[in-house]
Amino acid sequence: MKSDLGISPQIEDYVSRLGTREHPALKRCREETQANHPGRYMQIGEDQGAFMALTAKLIGAKRYLEVGTFTGYSALAVALALPADGKVVCLDISKDYTDLARGYWKEAGVESKIDLRIGPALDSIDKILAAKEAPFDFVFIDADKPSNPDYFQWAMKLTHPGSVIVIDNVIRKGAVADAASTDESVVGTRRMFELIAAEKRVTFSALQTLRSKGHDGFAVGLVVAGQ
Repeated sequence: MKSDLGISPQIEDYVSRLGTREHPALKRCREETQANHPGRYMQIGEDQGAFMALTAKLIGAKRYLEVGTFTGYSALAVALALPADGKVVCLDISKDYTDLARGYWKEAGVESKIDLRIGPALDSIDKILAAKEAPFDFVFIDADKPSNPDYFQWAMKLTHPGSVIVIDNVIRKGAVADAASTDESVVGTRRMFELIAAEKRVTFSALQTLRSKGHDGFAVGLVVAGQ
């Protein structure tokens, strides 16, 4: 069955099979989440996971920060791509979701690379800054969308020139272009784009995605100047 945008599961499957090399633990995480989890819509696709892993390799990332982890697919994709001394810091509010993630990380042999911190993400970010932890080479933001402006501003404080910031779900089935929308996720995402447009220390582009579950996309930015 095609989506309202004409994207069929067959096309999605074909591109994913030929365009990704999915680790068995990643495949199990994706398939089990999609089959059994009521929040399955929050999981990124295997093509985006492959993009994240490729990005990590292209920039030689060693430190990766993730805001919003869910059942662990994106964290696992990047952890597998990082070198042996790489570090993944995951911020999430749900122990239930991330307990599932831990199982997949352990299966893939990367659990020791991943530092999972449970609690409100903005509180965890405050603690990272207070502790003066080393900056991150790669940041992925995929949490509550009304807070996207705050997450972006904090990401700028937690990175360095050459870091990459990726923000998920920024098109919202086209609603992001609706200035009259009162949807909190749309309002938060629009405000985030306004901040990005005014931020001279970063170069950004938004990429639209068409999948069987709908029209969305993600923003990708390169930090080009320090604080």
